[in-house]
Amino acid sequence: MPWINTYLHNTTKAAPLAAFRIFFGAMMFLSIVRFWSYGWIEKFYIEPKFFFSYYGFEFVKPLGEYTYLLFILCGLSALAVCLGYRYRLAIITFFLSFTYIELMDKTTYLNHYYFISLLSFLMIFLPANAYFSLDAKRNPGIAFQYIPSWSVDAIKLLLGIVYFYAGLAKLNSDWLIEAMPLKLWLPSSYDLPLLGALLQKTWVIYLFSWSGAVYDLCIPFLLLWNKTRWMAFALVVTFHVLTGALFPIGMFPYIMIVSTTIFFNPDLHERFLAGLAKLCRTRKQVFDNGRKMTTKLITAGRPKLTVLVVFFMLQLIFPFRHLAYPGELFWTEEGYRFSWRVMLMEKVGYAHFKIVDGVTEHQFYIDNTDFLTPLQEKQMATQPDFVIQYAHFLKEHCEKQGYQQVQVYTDSYVALNGRRNQPFIDPKVNLAALHDSFQHKNWILPFNDEIKGL
Repeated sequence: MPWINTYLHNTTKAAPLAAFRIFFGAMMFLSIVRFWSYGWIEKFYIEPKFFFSYYGFEFVKPLGEYTYLLFILCGLSALAVCLGYRYRLAIITFFLSFTYIELMDKTTYLNHYYFISLLSFLMIFLPANAYFSLDAKRNPGIAFQYIPSWSVDAIKLLLGIVYFYAGLAKLNSDWLIEAMPLKLWLPSSYDLPLLGALLQKTWVIYLFSWSGAVYDLCIPFLLLWNKTRWMAFALVVTFHVLTGALFPIGMFPYIMIVSTTIFFNPDLHERFLAGLAKLCRTRKQVFDNGRKMTTKLITAGRPKLTVLVVFFMLQLIFPFRHLAYPGELFWTEEGYRFSWRVMLMEKVGYAHFKIVDGVTEHQFYIDNTDFLTPLQEKQMATQPDFVIQYAHFLKEHCEKQGYQQVQVYTDSYVALNGRRNQPFIDPKVNLAALHDSFQHKNWILPFNDEIKGL
């Protein structure tokens, strides 16, 4: 189509992408330092006796004391991305190391970790070092003041998908009609200055619930429109600062705030880079060479564009994979992760495991604290794929202790979004005889309620 060809040949100033690269690399470096300083490497990846793997990635495991080296590699590559030093190698290294860290134990899964992996993968294919980078200073041949417009628009599109899909996910009866789980969470912030007393009021909780859905659905479009961009950015700052104050979600609010600056006009980024150049005692004019990526260079990048088209098609389709499964999504969680369903539910429960020796019929119960950390046990009790993986671990452990034809059963109850707890896993099913897969887990007991929504 002619308009696509025209769009692919459009160029824009490289300053927004350069500024985004600096923000991204700096935030990731600080995140790694923060994670290390809190002792979380030891707590999450060295101390536990058992780790919950993602299906298909069972080979990804913590590296013992060498896990620290993995974090060092990740942090240094983030710093190199920020500086634009050997950018291609740095961003690939960051993507691989960060994603490896993310895959080591799904107990620590967070939506923003997934977002960072996607974003760093996307940045592999963008010319983020073409302007205001050490690479461009060292090698003027790769320095460009103007880059393809799609290089900047790709990041905007990913951010738009994250926000809009998070808004779609909030269009459910628990969030809008019951104000759940905010009705459970917000009153606990009674000691928050100014807002603490208001958060005890039902109408305020509903206001937070509805405004959160409207915000996520509308903010990408408000950021795109020049007339509403500053107002939208003020909303972004307010929303994420407030979210950071109310919930322990680390650096994520600040990552999202700096990421949305990509929507601003290039002139603003030019001024930021000019100020940064003065601070670093260098001359921004060195990079203002007026060069554009030529038609030949853009055309040569068509394979990259093909990868990006496939990438974005997956981002648009993958969050809806839950439609292929029966049952209530919040209950089974089949297709829940990696779909931008952010802070939509509060699940609490317990799971007691019974071991049966198939030969002697001797049976006994497991003390989960012998094998799992408190966080792992909490996550395992409410997520079926954790349950089946833990059951197989118990089977293998007991077989090493001399038990034969080991059978594993669980007695589990779960409460979802303030409802009374109810049986979760069929206690008559020998979990040791089952295997995890992408198929529906028919050993999950039915949910005795209905949540209407997407």
